[in-house]
Amino acid sequence: MARYVPSKSTASDADAPSVSHLPRKVATTIVLVSLLMVQPAAAQSSAVCSADNLPSMIEGFFQLTTALGIVGLAVVWQADSLIEMFTLSPERKKGLKRHKRSAMKSAVVLVVLGPLYTVAGSMMNLPLATCVDLVPW
Repeated sequence: MARYVPSKSTASDADAPSVSHLPRKVATTIVLVSLLMVQPAAAQSSAVCSADNLPSMIEGFFQLTTALGIVGLAVVWQADSLIEMFTLSPERKKGLKRHKRSAMKSAVVLVVLGPLYTVAGSMMNLPLATCVDLVPW
């Protein structure tokens, strides 16, 4: 007895939007809406810049979180290396190496975000970038 196997391409599949294009459409929509919404906000004076101690508090908070992130990376890296020395399973060792890589990526993102915002914000004339320096060093 023959079984019915539906084909991969049906009329309903062709009419529905592709799932792989959905994230790209959402990202494009978010970028366009944010560009249109940022223009009126950029024309206003920033409440953060006009406050007395707020810019220095933001800079200190960013420097503190960056330093804690780097210390956290060192602790995670050393702990994973120590655990890796006593682990015999190759699967567990691969998992520890992946964890170390993800910790390194997180620390790099943490260190790069501040200077990137400072440079990109000054190029786009964002008011917060003129009074808050997010470079952690």
